[in-house]
Amino acid sequence: MVMVHAVQVHQTGGPEVLTYEEVVVPPPGPGQVQVRHTAIGLNFIDVYFRTGLYKAATMPFIPGNEGAGVVEAVGPDVTDFHPGDRVAYAMTIGAYAELRNVPAAALVHLPAAIDDRTAAAMMLKGMTAQYLVRRTHHIKPGDVILVQAAAGGVGLILCQWAKHLGATVIGTVGSKDKGELALANGCDEVILYRDEDFVHRVKEITSGKLCDVVYDGVGQATYPASLDCLKPLGLFVSFGNASGAIKNFDLLHLSAKGSLFATRPTLGTFVAKRADLIATANDLFEAVLTGAVKIPIHQTYALKDVQKAHRDLEGRNTTGATLLLP
Repeated sequence: MVMVHAVQVHQTGGPEVLTYEEVVVPPPGPGQVQVRHTAIGLNFIDVYFRTGLYKAATMPFIPGNEGAGVVEAVGPDVTDFHPGDRVAYAMTIGAYAELRNVPAAALVHLPAAIDDRTAAAMMLKGMTAQYLVRRTHHIKPGDVILVQAAAGGVGLILCQWAKHLGATVIGTVGSKDKGELALANGCDEVILYRDEDFVHRVKEITSGKLCDVVYDGVGQATYPASLDCLKPLGLFVSFGNASGAIKNFDLLHLSAKGSLFATRPTLGTFVAKRADLIATANDLFEAVLTGAVKIPIHQTYALKDVQKAHRDLEGRNTTGATLLLP
């Protein structure tokens, strides 16, 4: 047993329910790997668990779904990992801790050329971008796409990757500074959604032809207007709920607006099989190592300052990736 510092949630609610305290970590069990974190990723899914929008299996729980670090010990039957290995993971809740046990099936080895902070910043967001541009819709040259919240953690990676694959990328942002950031990271055009009607601007930018795909991680605030940015037979990809979950989804909207397609994917499904996890991570590593995608880390917080990190994230005061440092 080891005593370490971690962040726990004893009841769901606002950032104030995140408590920094000591917890006991047992030795790794069968199929588990004990990882000492060097960096932890902050993601909007952490907010969903904190508020109760997504349900944790137990209470209290340690939030966080992304991290990188070094293997300290391995449990019985683990053969692919050894003490001293550099590893990273996503979509395994419990990351807001100095040390934790992770299922070996969720871990990947890190290439030597990718540092720990970059890894912790990109596993969840980068693999999300991977399935969005490679599998949910296979981006091809000539595609026109709209990315809502283009300066966010997923948005900046998604825009770069889509541009690399030949798409024309339109992004919505909340400020001029975020617009400049999006333009420097793959966007061809940016729309200031607070000052402009984004549907009208999309029609102007595309000369009325509209978009093949809308990638929307915002949720309720941009629905159903996102559908009005799609050409007939276009695809609406709702992959997040930053403004709250969509409450009023109506299938008839899809027929009325041009026999549209709609999907609500999540990373967990796309990496549920070990082979898919490895393939997705390797594709991401290649994109980063070749320079096609850069991972922008714009904010870091000490793990004990997690409440401020969550307030800044929800207040739209962050761009790119944010890390918690144990």
